Amino acid sequence: MRAQHLSRAAVGTVLALALAACGGGGGFSGKSSSDGGDKGTVRMLVNITPNLTQSYWEGLVKPFEQANPGVDVKIEAPTGKTVADTLPQQLAAGNAPDVVETLMADRTLAPQMLDLTDQSWTKGTPLVQEAALGGKIYTVGVGEQAQSLVFYNKTAFTKAGIAQPPTTLDELTQDMGKLKSAGYLPLQTAGDFVTGLQMLQLADPSLAQSHPQWYQDIRAKRLKVGDSMLPYLKLYKSWLDKGYLDKNAMGLKYPDSQTRFFSGKSAMYVMGSWFTASEATAKKDFEVGVFPAPVQAGQKSPGPQGATMAAPYMVLKSTKHRALALKLVQWLVTDKAAVTSQLQQDGNFRKGYDRKFTPLEQQVQQILDAAPSGVPQGEGYGDYTLPSGFNDAWNTQVQGLYVGRSPEKVASAVDEWVSAHS
Repeated sequence: MRAQHLSRAAVGTVLALALAACGGGGGFSGKSSSDGGDKGTVRMLVNITPNLTQSYWEGLVKPFEQANPGVDVKIEAPTGKTVADTLPQQLAAGNAPDVVETLMADRTLAPQMLDLTDQSWTKGTPLVQEAALGGKIYTVGVGEQAQSLVFYNKTAFTKAGIAQPPTTLDELTQDMGKLKSAGYLPLQTAGDFVTGLQMLQLADPSLAQSHPQWYQDIRAKRLKVGDSMLPYLKLYKSWLDKGYLDKNAMGLKYPDSQTRFFSGKSAMYVMGSWFTASEATAKKDFEVGVFPAPVQAGQKSPGPQGATMAAPYMVLKSTKHRALALKLVQWLVTDKAAVTSQLQQDGNFRKGYDRKFTPLEQQVQQILDAAPSGVPQGEGYGDYTLPSGFNDAWNTQVQGLYVGRSPEKVASAVDEWVSAHS
C-alpha cells in the first residue's frame, strides 16, 4: 500500500490531446442511450478525513463540472463508519454510487466493478499493475502513499538525549524509556482504525524481511497471520505495560490523536505520508521530523516501505452513467491540475508531478528513495490479499490488548478469523 516512491508519469500523448480537446474534462465524448448519455448526475462515494473534507472534494470536481455542462458530480460521504462499511450496505440496497474512492478491488468487490483493462489511459497510473487482479485492472489511483513512517517531535528527542532516530525496534524501545523519563508520552495512538494500522505500519519493514512471501504463504496455509505477528504483538503489549502508550487511548478519535501530538505532549506518531498535509497547517511550537519504521535486530535498515495506492478509484458495473463515470475517473487520475491538487491535499507522491514540498515531505521523499522496495500491508491489494474485512478484524483484536487480552489470545483470534473467512 504505498504511494510514494515509485510513481510513474501518467498521461500519454494521445490522452493529453484528448484532455486538451475537451477542456480538461477527459477523453470520452458522445452520447449513448445505454449509459445515461453525456449529461446527468454522477454519484461518487469518498473518504472524508481532516484533510479530505466534503468542501475539498466538491471544489476538486468543480472544474470537471464546468468543463462538462449538464454534469453534476454528487460527493457522498460514508453513511457508515467508513467507505468500506458503506459500500456493501449500498450494494445490498441496490443504491450503489457510480464511482467509489478509497477501496481497492479484491475478489469480493471485483465482480461489482467495471473492468478497466481496455482503457488505455490507465496504463501510466501509479501501481496499476501491482493492484491488478487476475491480470485485470479494476482500480486506478492518483499517487502513492508511504505507510511505515514514524513522525517525531525533535524537541522531545533533544530533551531526552536522543541524538539519532532509532533504526531497530530494540533501540526504539530504549528511546521510549528515555522519552518517558523526560516527561513525554513516547508514542501517540488512538482508537478508531489507528491502533491496528499503526501496528501494521511498524511491522511491515521487518515482516517483509522475515517472510518475503508473506501473502502467498498465508494463502497456501504455510504460515498463519497471528503466529507471524506474535512477536510484534508481544512488543506492543510491553510498551503498553510500561506506559509508553496511553492506556486510555481507545477513547480518542483519529483527528484528536493528531491534535494531541501537535500539542507537544507526545513524542512520536506512526502514520502514513498523508500526515504531512496535516503537519503543514498545524499550530505547534516544535519541529517535526520523520524516520522509517525500525526493523528487527540483524535486519537491513531501512527495510521495505509499506505502500499503498493513493486515492484509488473504481467504477461500479451497475452505473447508469458508464461514459460519464469513466470520464470522471480518467480526469481525476490524469488531469494535471486535479492530480496535483490531490497529491498536495493528502501528502501523496507521484513521479513526474511537480508540487511544492514542505520540508517534512522532502524527508519522506528521501525515505522513499532509500527504501529497497515497497510492500503491501494489511489486506493488501491485487493478487496479494487477505480476506476482505481483515483490517477491521485485526484492528478490533489489537485493541483487545488494551482491555487485558494477552498477545497469544489476540494472535489466536486473528488466525481463527482468517481461517473462517478464507
